[in-house]
Amino acid sequence: MPASTDLLKQLARQSAMMPQEQVMEVGRKKKSLYIGIPKEITFQEHRVPLTPAAVATLVQRDHEVVIERGAGQPAQFQDSDYSEAGAMVVDSAAEVFKADLILKVAPPTHAEIEMLRHKQTLISALQLTVQPKDTLRRMMEKRMTAVAWDFIKDREGIYPIIRAMGEIAGNTSIQIASEYLSAEKGGPGLMLGGISGVEPAEVVVIGAGTVGEFATRAALGLGASVKVFDKSIYRLRRLQTDLGQRVWTSVVQPEELKKALKNADVAIGALRPEAGRTPMVVTEEMVKDMKNGSVIVDVSIDRGGCFETSEVTTHTDPVFKKYGVMHYCVPNIASRVPRTASTALSNIFGPMLLSMGEVGGFEDLIKRDLGVRHGVYLYNGTVTSPILGEAFKLPYKDLDILLAAF
Repeated sequence: MPASTDLLKQLARQSAMMPQEQVMEVGRKKKSLYIGIPKEITFQEHRVPLTPAAVATLVQRDHEVVIERGAGQPAQFQDSDYSEAGAMVVDSAAEVFKADLILKVAPPTHAEIEMLRHKQTLISALQLTVQPKDTLRRMMEKRMTAVAWDFIKDREGIYPIIRAMGEIAGNTSIQIASEYLSAEKGGPGLMLGGISGVEPAEVVVIGAGTVGEFATRAALGLGASVKVFDKSIYRLRRLQTDLGQRVWTSVVQPEELKKALKNADVAIGALRPEAGRTPMVVTEEMVKDMKNGSVIVDVSIDRGGCFETSEVTTHTDPVFKKYGVMHYCVPNIASRVPRTASTALSNIFGPMLLSMGEVGGFEDLIKRDLGVRHGVYLYNGTVTSPILGEAFKLPYKDLDILLAAF
């Protein structure tokens, strides 16, 4: 990037931040928010972005929340819980989409995009790179401002929602494996943790990121014997430090991985891709050599999976057997425990919305909060994400420069 462009961006960022100091000197102007929460219609998406407790806090601060009837039911939150919290419960998504700010878990469908209003603000997951180009174009035509919650950062530079969903997926993967090791589910009838005189189950975790860390924690907590593989020696060292105890670790080497899988009762796929598809590190031949009745939980299936034998399954039909090995390959494992996942989402969205109201609205928040600003991919219909711009061959602009112009 030319030095002149860097200088322009630096000046734009400074210009965008200047009003913050002036506003703070004379006191912040609070703004009441009008928040809409539609019922999720994406297949097997059971989460809701705000719990009734979070809604109650927002309503007490003079914000208005409208929620579609039945939106919280898959997470065991009843309509009466939301109405008692002060939300307006409505019968149709069209009524919800009259709100100024739409808060969703899944990306908007074509039908939902048509309901979005001109210059509305949307907060949801992104995943636009796997959607048709006209999805993004239609949002641009409506001059939407859109934020991808999976790209929002916190003060430490961590993606808090991705981290929370990773923790849930890691813990849940071990619960799933334990379930399918039982004879009732067609497994060999093993406990993960051994008892006196009985050896524990062998668990291989492939990936030492958040999912791998919490799968390891859960397996160790149940008394299993755990081996962890990763492409990065740095992540393996960090895992050892975070766990506060020694576990068997190795960088991903085919022969070493093959040997570990041959003795494993459970294999967890928790690799994360640097970009694009998850690396497929476990070959079909390696799976053939695994024990009859062993269990694979491929959490990485969201991005293609790291086992060559993996095929996408659903929450209603979650497993299949291949070479005598049970495969669980359901994307979006967090929706298996929607109440926990919804509470985790709400713990992040609730404070963010309160801050938004305190500083004067969405635009004032993104001028102050670099983490939320990082999630903005459309601003008044202009693409601000280089990733999307390059993926769809669309022009994009730097958000700092756009904010400086307002």
